Amino acid sequence: MRIADTSDLWWKNALIYCVDIETFFDSDGDGTGDIPGLAERVDYLVELGVTCLWLMPFYPTPDRDDGYDIIDFYGVDHRLGSAGDLVELIRTAKSRGLRVIADLVVNHTSDRHPWFQAARANTDNEFRDYYIWREDEPPDTSDLVVFHSEEKGIWTQDEPTGHWYLHRFYKHQPDLNLSNPKVRDEIAKVIGFWLQLGLDGFRVDAVPQLVTVGLQDEIESSEGFTAPHDFLRSLRRFMNRRNGQAVLLGEVNLPYKDQLKLFGDRDSTELTLIFDFVAMQNMYLSLARADAGPLANALKNRPEIPPEAQWATFVRNHDELTLDQLSESERQEVFAAFGPRKNMQVYGRGLKRRLPPMLQGDLDRTKMVYSLLFSLPGTPALYYGEEIGMGEDLGADRRMAVRTPMQWTSGANGGFSNAAPDKLASAVVGGDYGPNQVNVADAKQDPDSLLNFITMLARRYRECPELAWGSFSLLDQPRREVLAHRCHWEGSSIIAVHNFGPDNAKVPLTFKDAGPQARLQDLLGADHLELDNDGGVQLELSGYGFRWLRLLSRGEETHKLPQVMTTVAAAGEE
Repeated sequence: MRIADTSDLWWKNALIYCVDIETFFDSDGDGTGDIPGLAERVDYLVELGVTCLWLMPFYPTPDRDDGYDIIDFYGVDHRLGSAGDLVELIRTAKSRGLRVIADLVVNHTSDRHPWFQAARANTDNEFRDYYIWREDEPPDTSDLVVFHSEEKGIWTQDEPTGHWYLHRFYKHQPDLNLSNPKVRDEIAKVIGFWLQLGLDGFRVDAVPQLVTVGLQDEIESSEGFTAPHDFLRSLRRFMNRRNGQAVLLGEVNLPYKDQLKLFGDRDSTELTLIFDFVAMQNMYLSLARADAGPLANALKNRPEIPPEAQWATFVRNHDELTLDQLSESERQEVFAAFGPRKNMQVYGRGLKRRLPPMLQGDLDRTKMVYSLLFSLPGTPALYYGEEIGMGEDLGADRRMAVRTPMQWTSGANGGFSNAAPDKLASAVVGGDYGPNQVNVADAKQDPDSLLNFITMLARRYRECPELAWGSFSLLDQPRREVLAHRCHWEGSSIIAVHNFGPDNAKVPLTFKDAGPQARLQDLLGADHLELDNDGGVQLELSGYGFRWLRLLSRGEETHKLPQVMTTVAAAGEE
């Protein structure tokens, strides 16, 4: 049986949508978004074309790190609703054809988690080895800190015993000891619990920290480090025994060679999908330079991955827009173009901005970027509010700048909540990107809005199985500002061409394998282009213009999708 004939690879051509529940929609008027409110908006996601809902952490938390500091892996934070509300959300989503995944945060816990409270009490208790301790004073580890302005090192001394515990993130988030079989069993139980309640997989937080990249020597010397890839493989096997169609989507901000290791291989799989941070960061460098070269080079260097694996593509996520896979000089180019002020930057390695303000509200350029997102090989992911062109709150702290309330209407609080503004989970964005200018209700009525454009792209993406399943190649052409690529699958090809520059461009392309009288069908418009006898064509692109084209041979109907679409629809939608 061919891979494409199976129904368990639904994620190959999914559209993932990330939601921060507490800032999406408040159904009870207390100022905090909640699970029932999200359930009320499921139909909106379906209309947008979303097929997989990704939930940021909803677990009980002291909320010192926006929910990523967890005190109970089996619960639901009371601010957001109840376990019953969550089950109803999952049921509602599934009834509309959506899969649901959630953040799996198992690198660390809150320091208020019962495990850590027990572990810190003394050196002789069953939970002591759930965390990583050392008796001797650690060396300087300031170069290994993730949050430079808040922490001076990755070890903190704990008063009850005088020992130091490891934390790669904040000191109130002690790292779990994944070398301990009991901890690994606990994590498996967490996965099994939520799968049983209906989740379809997990977005795995902080994978580089899970596999202790850069810390092997430090940890081996004091904790008896065990092979991290064995741990991920065991999680994948356990998860797929419980649910053969469930996925692990990895947050892996590493060079390609390290990402490749985390896919595993066909006989021993680890992560199902990995976010392509390398391509994302090089896309911003290409935008800054008006030169497609950096992104083209990144895509050329993408390693071949197992056939059941997939890249996840994105424009931004819920964190700062990190640029740490670029060189220092390249990073400064992006800063100069899109975040020249210090209040736009985070730790000197990324930006706390959303795309439309970075592009100064240029809708044509913004649409080009999202056309690129959907046409690149991989599974596209959207962060809530991207589809309407939301902006950021530069007055908010670091990552919270882009975790602002969803803007549903032009009314009070953007229609997010009827609570008083000072009671909201976070402030609504003001200024040019506030609800008066940017909101769902108005965007729905505007045929030229970003929302309607992205809805159309989602539909086209689902109609083009080549983009999700096919082989990828860059096309030779002389324009440095233009990226032209081809995705080929089962005898059918999609060609996508994007202009990163502000000026019109003529792009010569040649398809040597095209048969006589072959032509190009425009998938985003009504034009059709004939190829010359050598398979050549001259494409006209406006500044920041783009085209999606299907290569048709003689006699093929221009309105007919490839026969393989029937197979892929079954594989993707059951």
